[in-house]
Amino acid sequence: MRVALGLSYRGCAYQGWQSQPGGATVQDRLEHALREFTGASLRVVCAGRTDAGVHALQQVVHFDSPVQRAAQSWVRGLNTFLPRDVSVLWSREPGEGFHAQKSAQSRRYRYLLVQHPVRPALLQGLVGWTHHRLDAQAMREGAAQLLGSHDFSSFRASSCQARSPCKTVHAIDIALQPDGRTWTFDFHANAFLHHMVRNIMGCLVAVGSASRDPAWIGQVLRARERSVAAPTFMPDGLYFAGPAYAAQWQIPEAPRDLPRLLA
Repeated sequence: MRVALGLSYRGCAYQGWQSQPGGATVQDRLEHALREFTGASLRVVCAGRTDAGVHALQQVVHFDSPVQRAAQSWVRGLNTFLPRDVSVLWSREPGEGFHAQKSAQSRRYRYLLVQHPVRPALLQGLVGWTHHRLDAQAMREGAAQLLGSHDFSSFRASSCQARSPCKTVHAIDIALQPDGRTWTFDFHANAFLHHMVRNIMGCLVAVGSASRDPAWIGQVLRARERSVAAPTFMPDGLYFAGPAYAAQWQIPEAPRDLPRLLA
């Protein structure tokens, strides 16, 4: 029986999603919980791997289970064996044709950035930080040049394993929240390269702080060379906000209220 789960997690304590020999990843913790709950060694497939220190508002995974459980039993049972910074949100039985990664039509990320003279100690690990005052219009002008289908080699990590650097960015929305210091950057694309969002963030902050002109982002994109872009931005404020699927799979949409969760 194919089972799909929605997960949220705080990535501060983990070396990313993907299983590693040391066992300090979110996948390792989930597969340990599955082994404890079902008595079987199960491997899970996720919608999008996250790096060390990156969080998830809704990660979607699937696995093939030798045992049957009610939907709520999967949620309560697995959460019993998971650490407190990882939670199963829901469970579904989408059918054997469902694949958490390959069935995803698009993906979303959100970056939370605090603009303040002093780094935010209480939100350490949960938000990015800059001491510069940022110009929203300049960042939007820069971001607009990334919309559409492009070769994003300039924003790709050297360790990226994607077959092609060509992706389609549907939207980049940038907003300053009412508190006057918290910025939200929402990215929506068919898929993302390794470090793509964090590399774009580095460029947007450079433009927003007037270190670079908005037109520079277009020049970086056309160069197709990682060395011409800004340094990779910190992982702290990055959240995988979830994949989108066709309605036939009946996968719940990710919540969109992340800023209020951190207010």
